[in-house]
Amino acid sequence: MPGLLLETLRGKNAGQRPVWLMRQAGRYLPEYRALRAEKGGFLALVYDNDAAAEITLQPIRRFGFDGAILFSDILIVPYAMGQDLQFLAGEGPRLSPRLLDHALDTLESVPERLSPIYETVRKVRASLPVDKTMLGFAGSPWTVATYMVAGEGSRDQHDTRALAYRDPAAFQAIIDGIVAVTVEYLCGQIDAGAEAVQLFDSWAGSLSPTQFERWVIAPNAAIVAAVKARHPQTPIIGFPKGVGEKLPAYARETGVDAVGIDETIDPVWAAGALPADMPVQGNLDPLLLLAGSDDLEKGALAVLAAFSERPHVFNLGHGIGQFTPIDHVERLLAVVRGWRG
Repeated sequence: MPGLLLETLRGKNAGQRPVWLMRQAGRYLPEYRALRAEKGGFLALVYDNDAAAEITLQPIRRFGFDGAILFSDILIVPYAMGQDLQFLAGEGPRLSPRLLDHALDTLESVPERLSPIYETVRKVRASLPVDKTMLGFAGSPWTVATYMVAGEGSRDQHDTRALAYRDPAAFQAIIDGIVAVTVEYLCGQIDAGAEAVQLFDSWAGSLSPTQFERWVIAPNAAIVAAVKARHPQTPIIGFPKGVGEKLPAYARETGVDAVGIDETIDPVWAAGALPADMPVQGNLDPLLLLAGSDDLEKGALAVLAAFSERPHVFNLGHGIGQFTPIDHVERLLAVVRGWRG
């Protein structure tokens, strides 16, 4: 029997709202911090199937969220494409060689780096209650490419945007390579037990409209079409952060089943601008959850009210902050679970 989250992603507008939080498996949980202190670095945790499965399940045990999001990282795809990947304390991820200085065809792919992730999915799905949805994910090609080109994250994606203008053929080859691996990666997760998947495009908001069409909409549409050809019943959530007024075009043209919206989007505007009856996910400000002020309940209720006429998955507008108090999450869940449309 499908759980509430899966039914909502398939288009059912239930009176109660399913809820999960981006980055819900992570540093704000004391049980996660304890396990990481025991096991070591982030990448070691991702590739330790027992540890990764345990981390994925921790927020389900504590809060009973409707979905378990795979504990992994969007940079597993470039890692499988042949770049070296390191997570440096206090500095974030590093990929080498960076494609600003090296051609894509100089990389030697290592597809076996994807296989351990599938085993984590299998372990989690075997342990999840039947009414909880197993969520897989991947980074969208534009966002993944920004890390591959620059070798690290950046505030404005300057190097990658410049490369896309300067040598669009070379950049298209990078995007096409990411698309091909991402299709296999998502299908592998689905084959292992993922019941829905999300495409994260954290840096989609940095592009001009024409570049957005080429480097966000087109590659995401290619991924969705290819995954749907093999897994037509699996919902795909698209999360293009920071895209503002370009959100309706993304929702219409990529073929995603549901669209996630960030905290900068007015939910009332989104409810009117997005395709009718399309499931929407979001969009409480993570900083409001962190603050836990008297406005927390008001903000959650405003999001719930805005999407009351369509299928809605309650979530944050981005990932939960690492210093978010546990009792703030519990307060939020009480509001969402007590709401009836």
